[in-house]
Amino acid sequence: MSVVDIEAFNADWLKAWSDKDTERLVSFYSEDTVYMDPQTAGGLKGRGALRTYLQGLFGATPEMVYVPEAVWVIEGGFCGRWICTVGPDGAGGKLRGFDLVLLKDGEITHNEVYVHQLPA
Repeated sequence: MSVVDIEAFNADWLKAWSDKDTERLVSFYSEDTVYMDPQTAGGLKGRGALRTYLQGLFGATPEMVYVPEAVWVIEGGFCGRWICTVGPDGAGGKLRGFDLVLLKDGEITHNEVYVHQLPA
């Protein structure tokens, strides 16, 4: 994928996160994907496990809008930094996150998420 393709992929993928569109979101991932975030430090394996996790996560969290901040192409994928506004009008604050994303045949095979709160 070119840098332009990666930027478009990242923007579309983050939009699916913002929309809490579980089915669209899991379609970005390979069947045997590995996913890790602060709540799943041991990792999840496969689309089914990711789908189940996302359904619970999305049901338990307020509105969250993810906006790409920077993308760096790396061998086999990209690293992307984003800002997330939590709650209506940012009432829940803002987060800055960073994803390591490895791709194969246009699908995410490995995704590690690192996140922290930004000061008010």
